[in-house]
Amino acid sequence: MAVDDPERERGRSRWPGRSRRPRGPRPWGVMAIAGIVALALLAPGFLRGLLPDIDFPFTETTRDHSGPVVLRAIQDVREFKGATGHFEVVVDLENDTRFVPDNLRGERTLFVAVGTVDASVDFSGVGARSVKVTGTDAVSITLPRAHLSAARIDPERSYVANRERGLLDRVTGFFEDSPTGERDLYVAAQAKLQAAATSTGELRRQAETNTRQMLESMLRPLGYETVVVRFVQPRV
Repeated sequence: MAVDDPERERGRSRWPGRSRRPRGPRPWGVMAIAGIVALALLAPGFLRGLLPDIDFPFTETTRDHSGPVVLRAIQDVREFKGATGHFEVVVDLENDTRFVPDNLRGERTLFVAVGTVDASVDFSGVGARSVKVTGTDAVSITLPRAHLSAARIDPERSYVANRERGLLDRVTGFFEDSPTGERDLYVAAQAKLQAAATSTGELRRQAETNTRQMLESMLRPLGYETVVVRFVQPRV
């Protein structure tokens, strides 16, 4: 009776009629390296959180190559800022081309602009003629009417809410640095805020009221019980 050879038994296939092919080594190392590289490219921030002490080669960096700040001039401030108005406006700009459909050529942008306008009183012209003392406890001061500063747009709070563009404008947008210039939006918004601040006299009146209260709080402790502050229109 023949005894089966164990070496031959291990070489036999488990399934009749099929030969067992030797499997080559799987490239687990190459697959692991590829996975790490992909993860480093897709989620460098996540890896930096897990391994903060390792310098990853694919992380993005921002370098500031700006020059030093140069002081050009110093101007003495002789104005009292009595009030500041905070404004918000939605700028709706639309650019059309004659005889061309809007879905083919055209652009419409909604820009939410937030800014401020200051109302100040100029003290640079105040002299001996502007201040009159009556007796020992009364003083009268004449000042120019409050004036408005140029409107300032806050870039951190202002943003483009929506932009619709025609097909040709979207195609040409790939070859341009930006669509409709942001400068046009800021110029339009600044003009609207300036007009709103000028049309109402509330900002000027509040600035003059605050200026009057400031002078009263300064002069009454000096012994002046009666403090009269008048505002006149400055001469052009």
